[in-house]
Amino acid sequence: MSSEARRRAERAGQLCETATVAYLLLKGFRPLGRRVKTPVGEIDIVARRGATVAFVEVKLRRNAPDFVLSATNRRRIAAAAKWWLAANPSHAQYTLRFDVVIWHGPGWPRHIPAAFDAEP
Repeated sequence: MSSEARRRAERAGQLCETATVAYLLLKGFRPLGRRVKTPVGEIDIVARRGATVAFVEVKLRRNAPDFVLSATNRRRIAAAAKWWLAANPSHAQYTLRFDVVIWHGPGWPRHIPAAFDAEP
């Protein structure tokens, strides 16, 4: 992938993350963090609604609305969530889940609540 193609993909990803924050706000979530960097990985969005804190992975798919999140990616996101919780211990009391939001074509995204569980 050329450096220009990488920059375009990065901009498209950032746009999808911004749109996802707006979408989650419409669904009653309150953003707690975006592009949260930890020593073990990055979380696209951390948001809370009621007694639930969701760690949200955002995906943009040009050709197919399906998504594949490898076991390695799931472990990375779960490990980053543990780091975030260690830095924000007041949120450990909430129900924690891992969501995926997929953008494909025009219109609303596909939100998959509890798309995966943290692996032990």
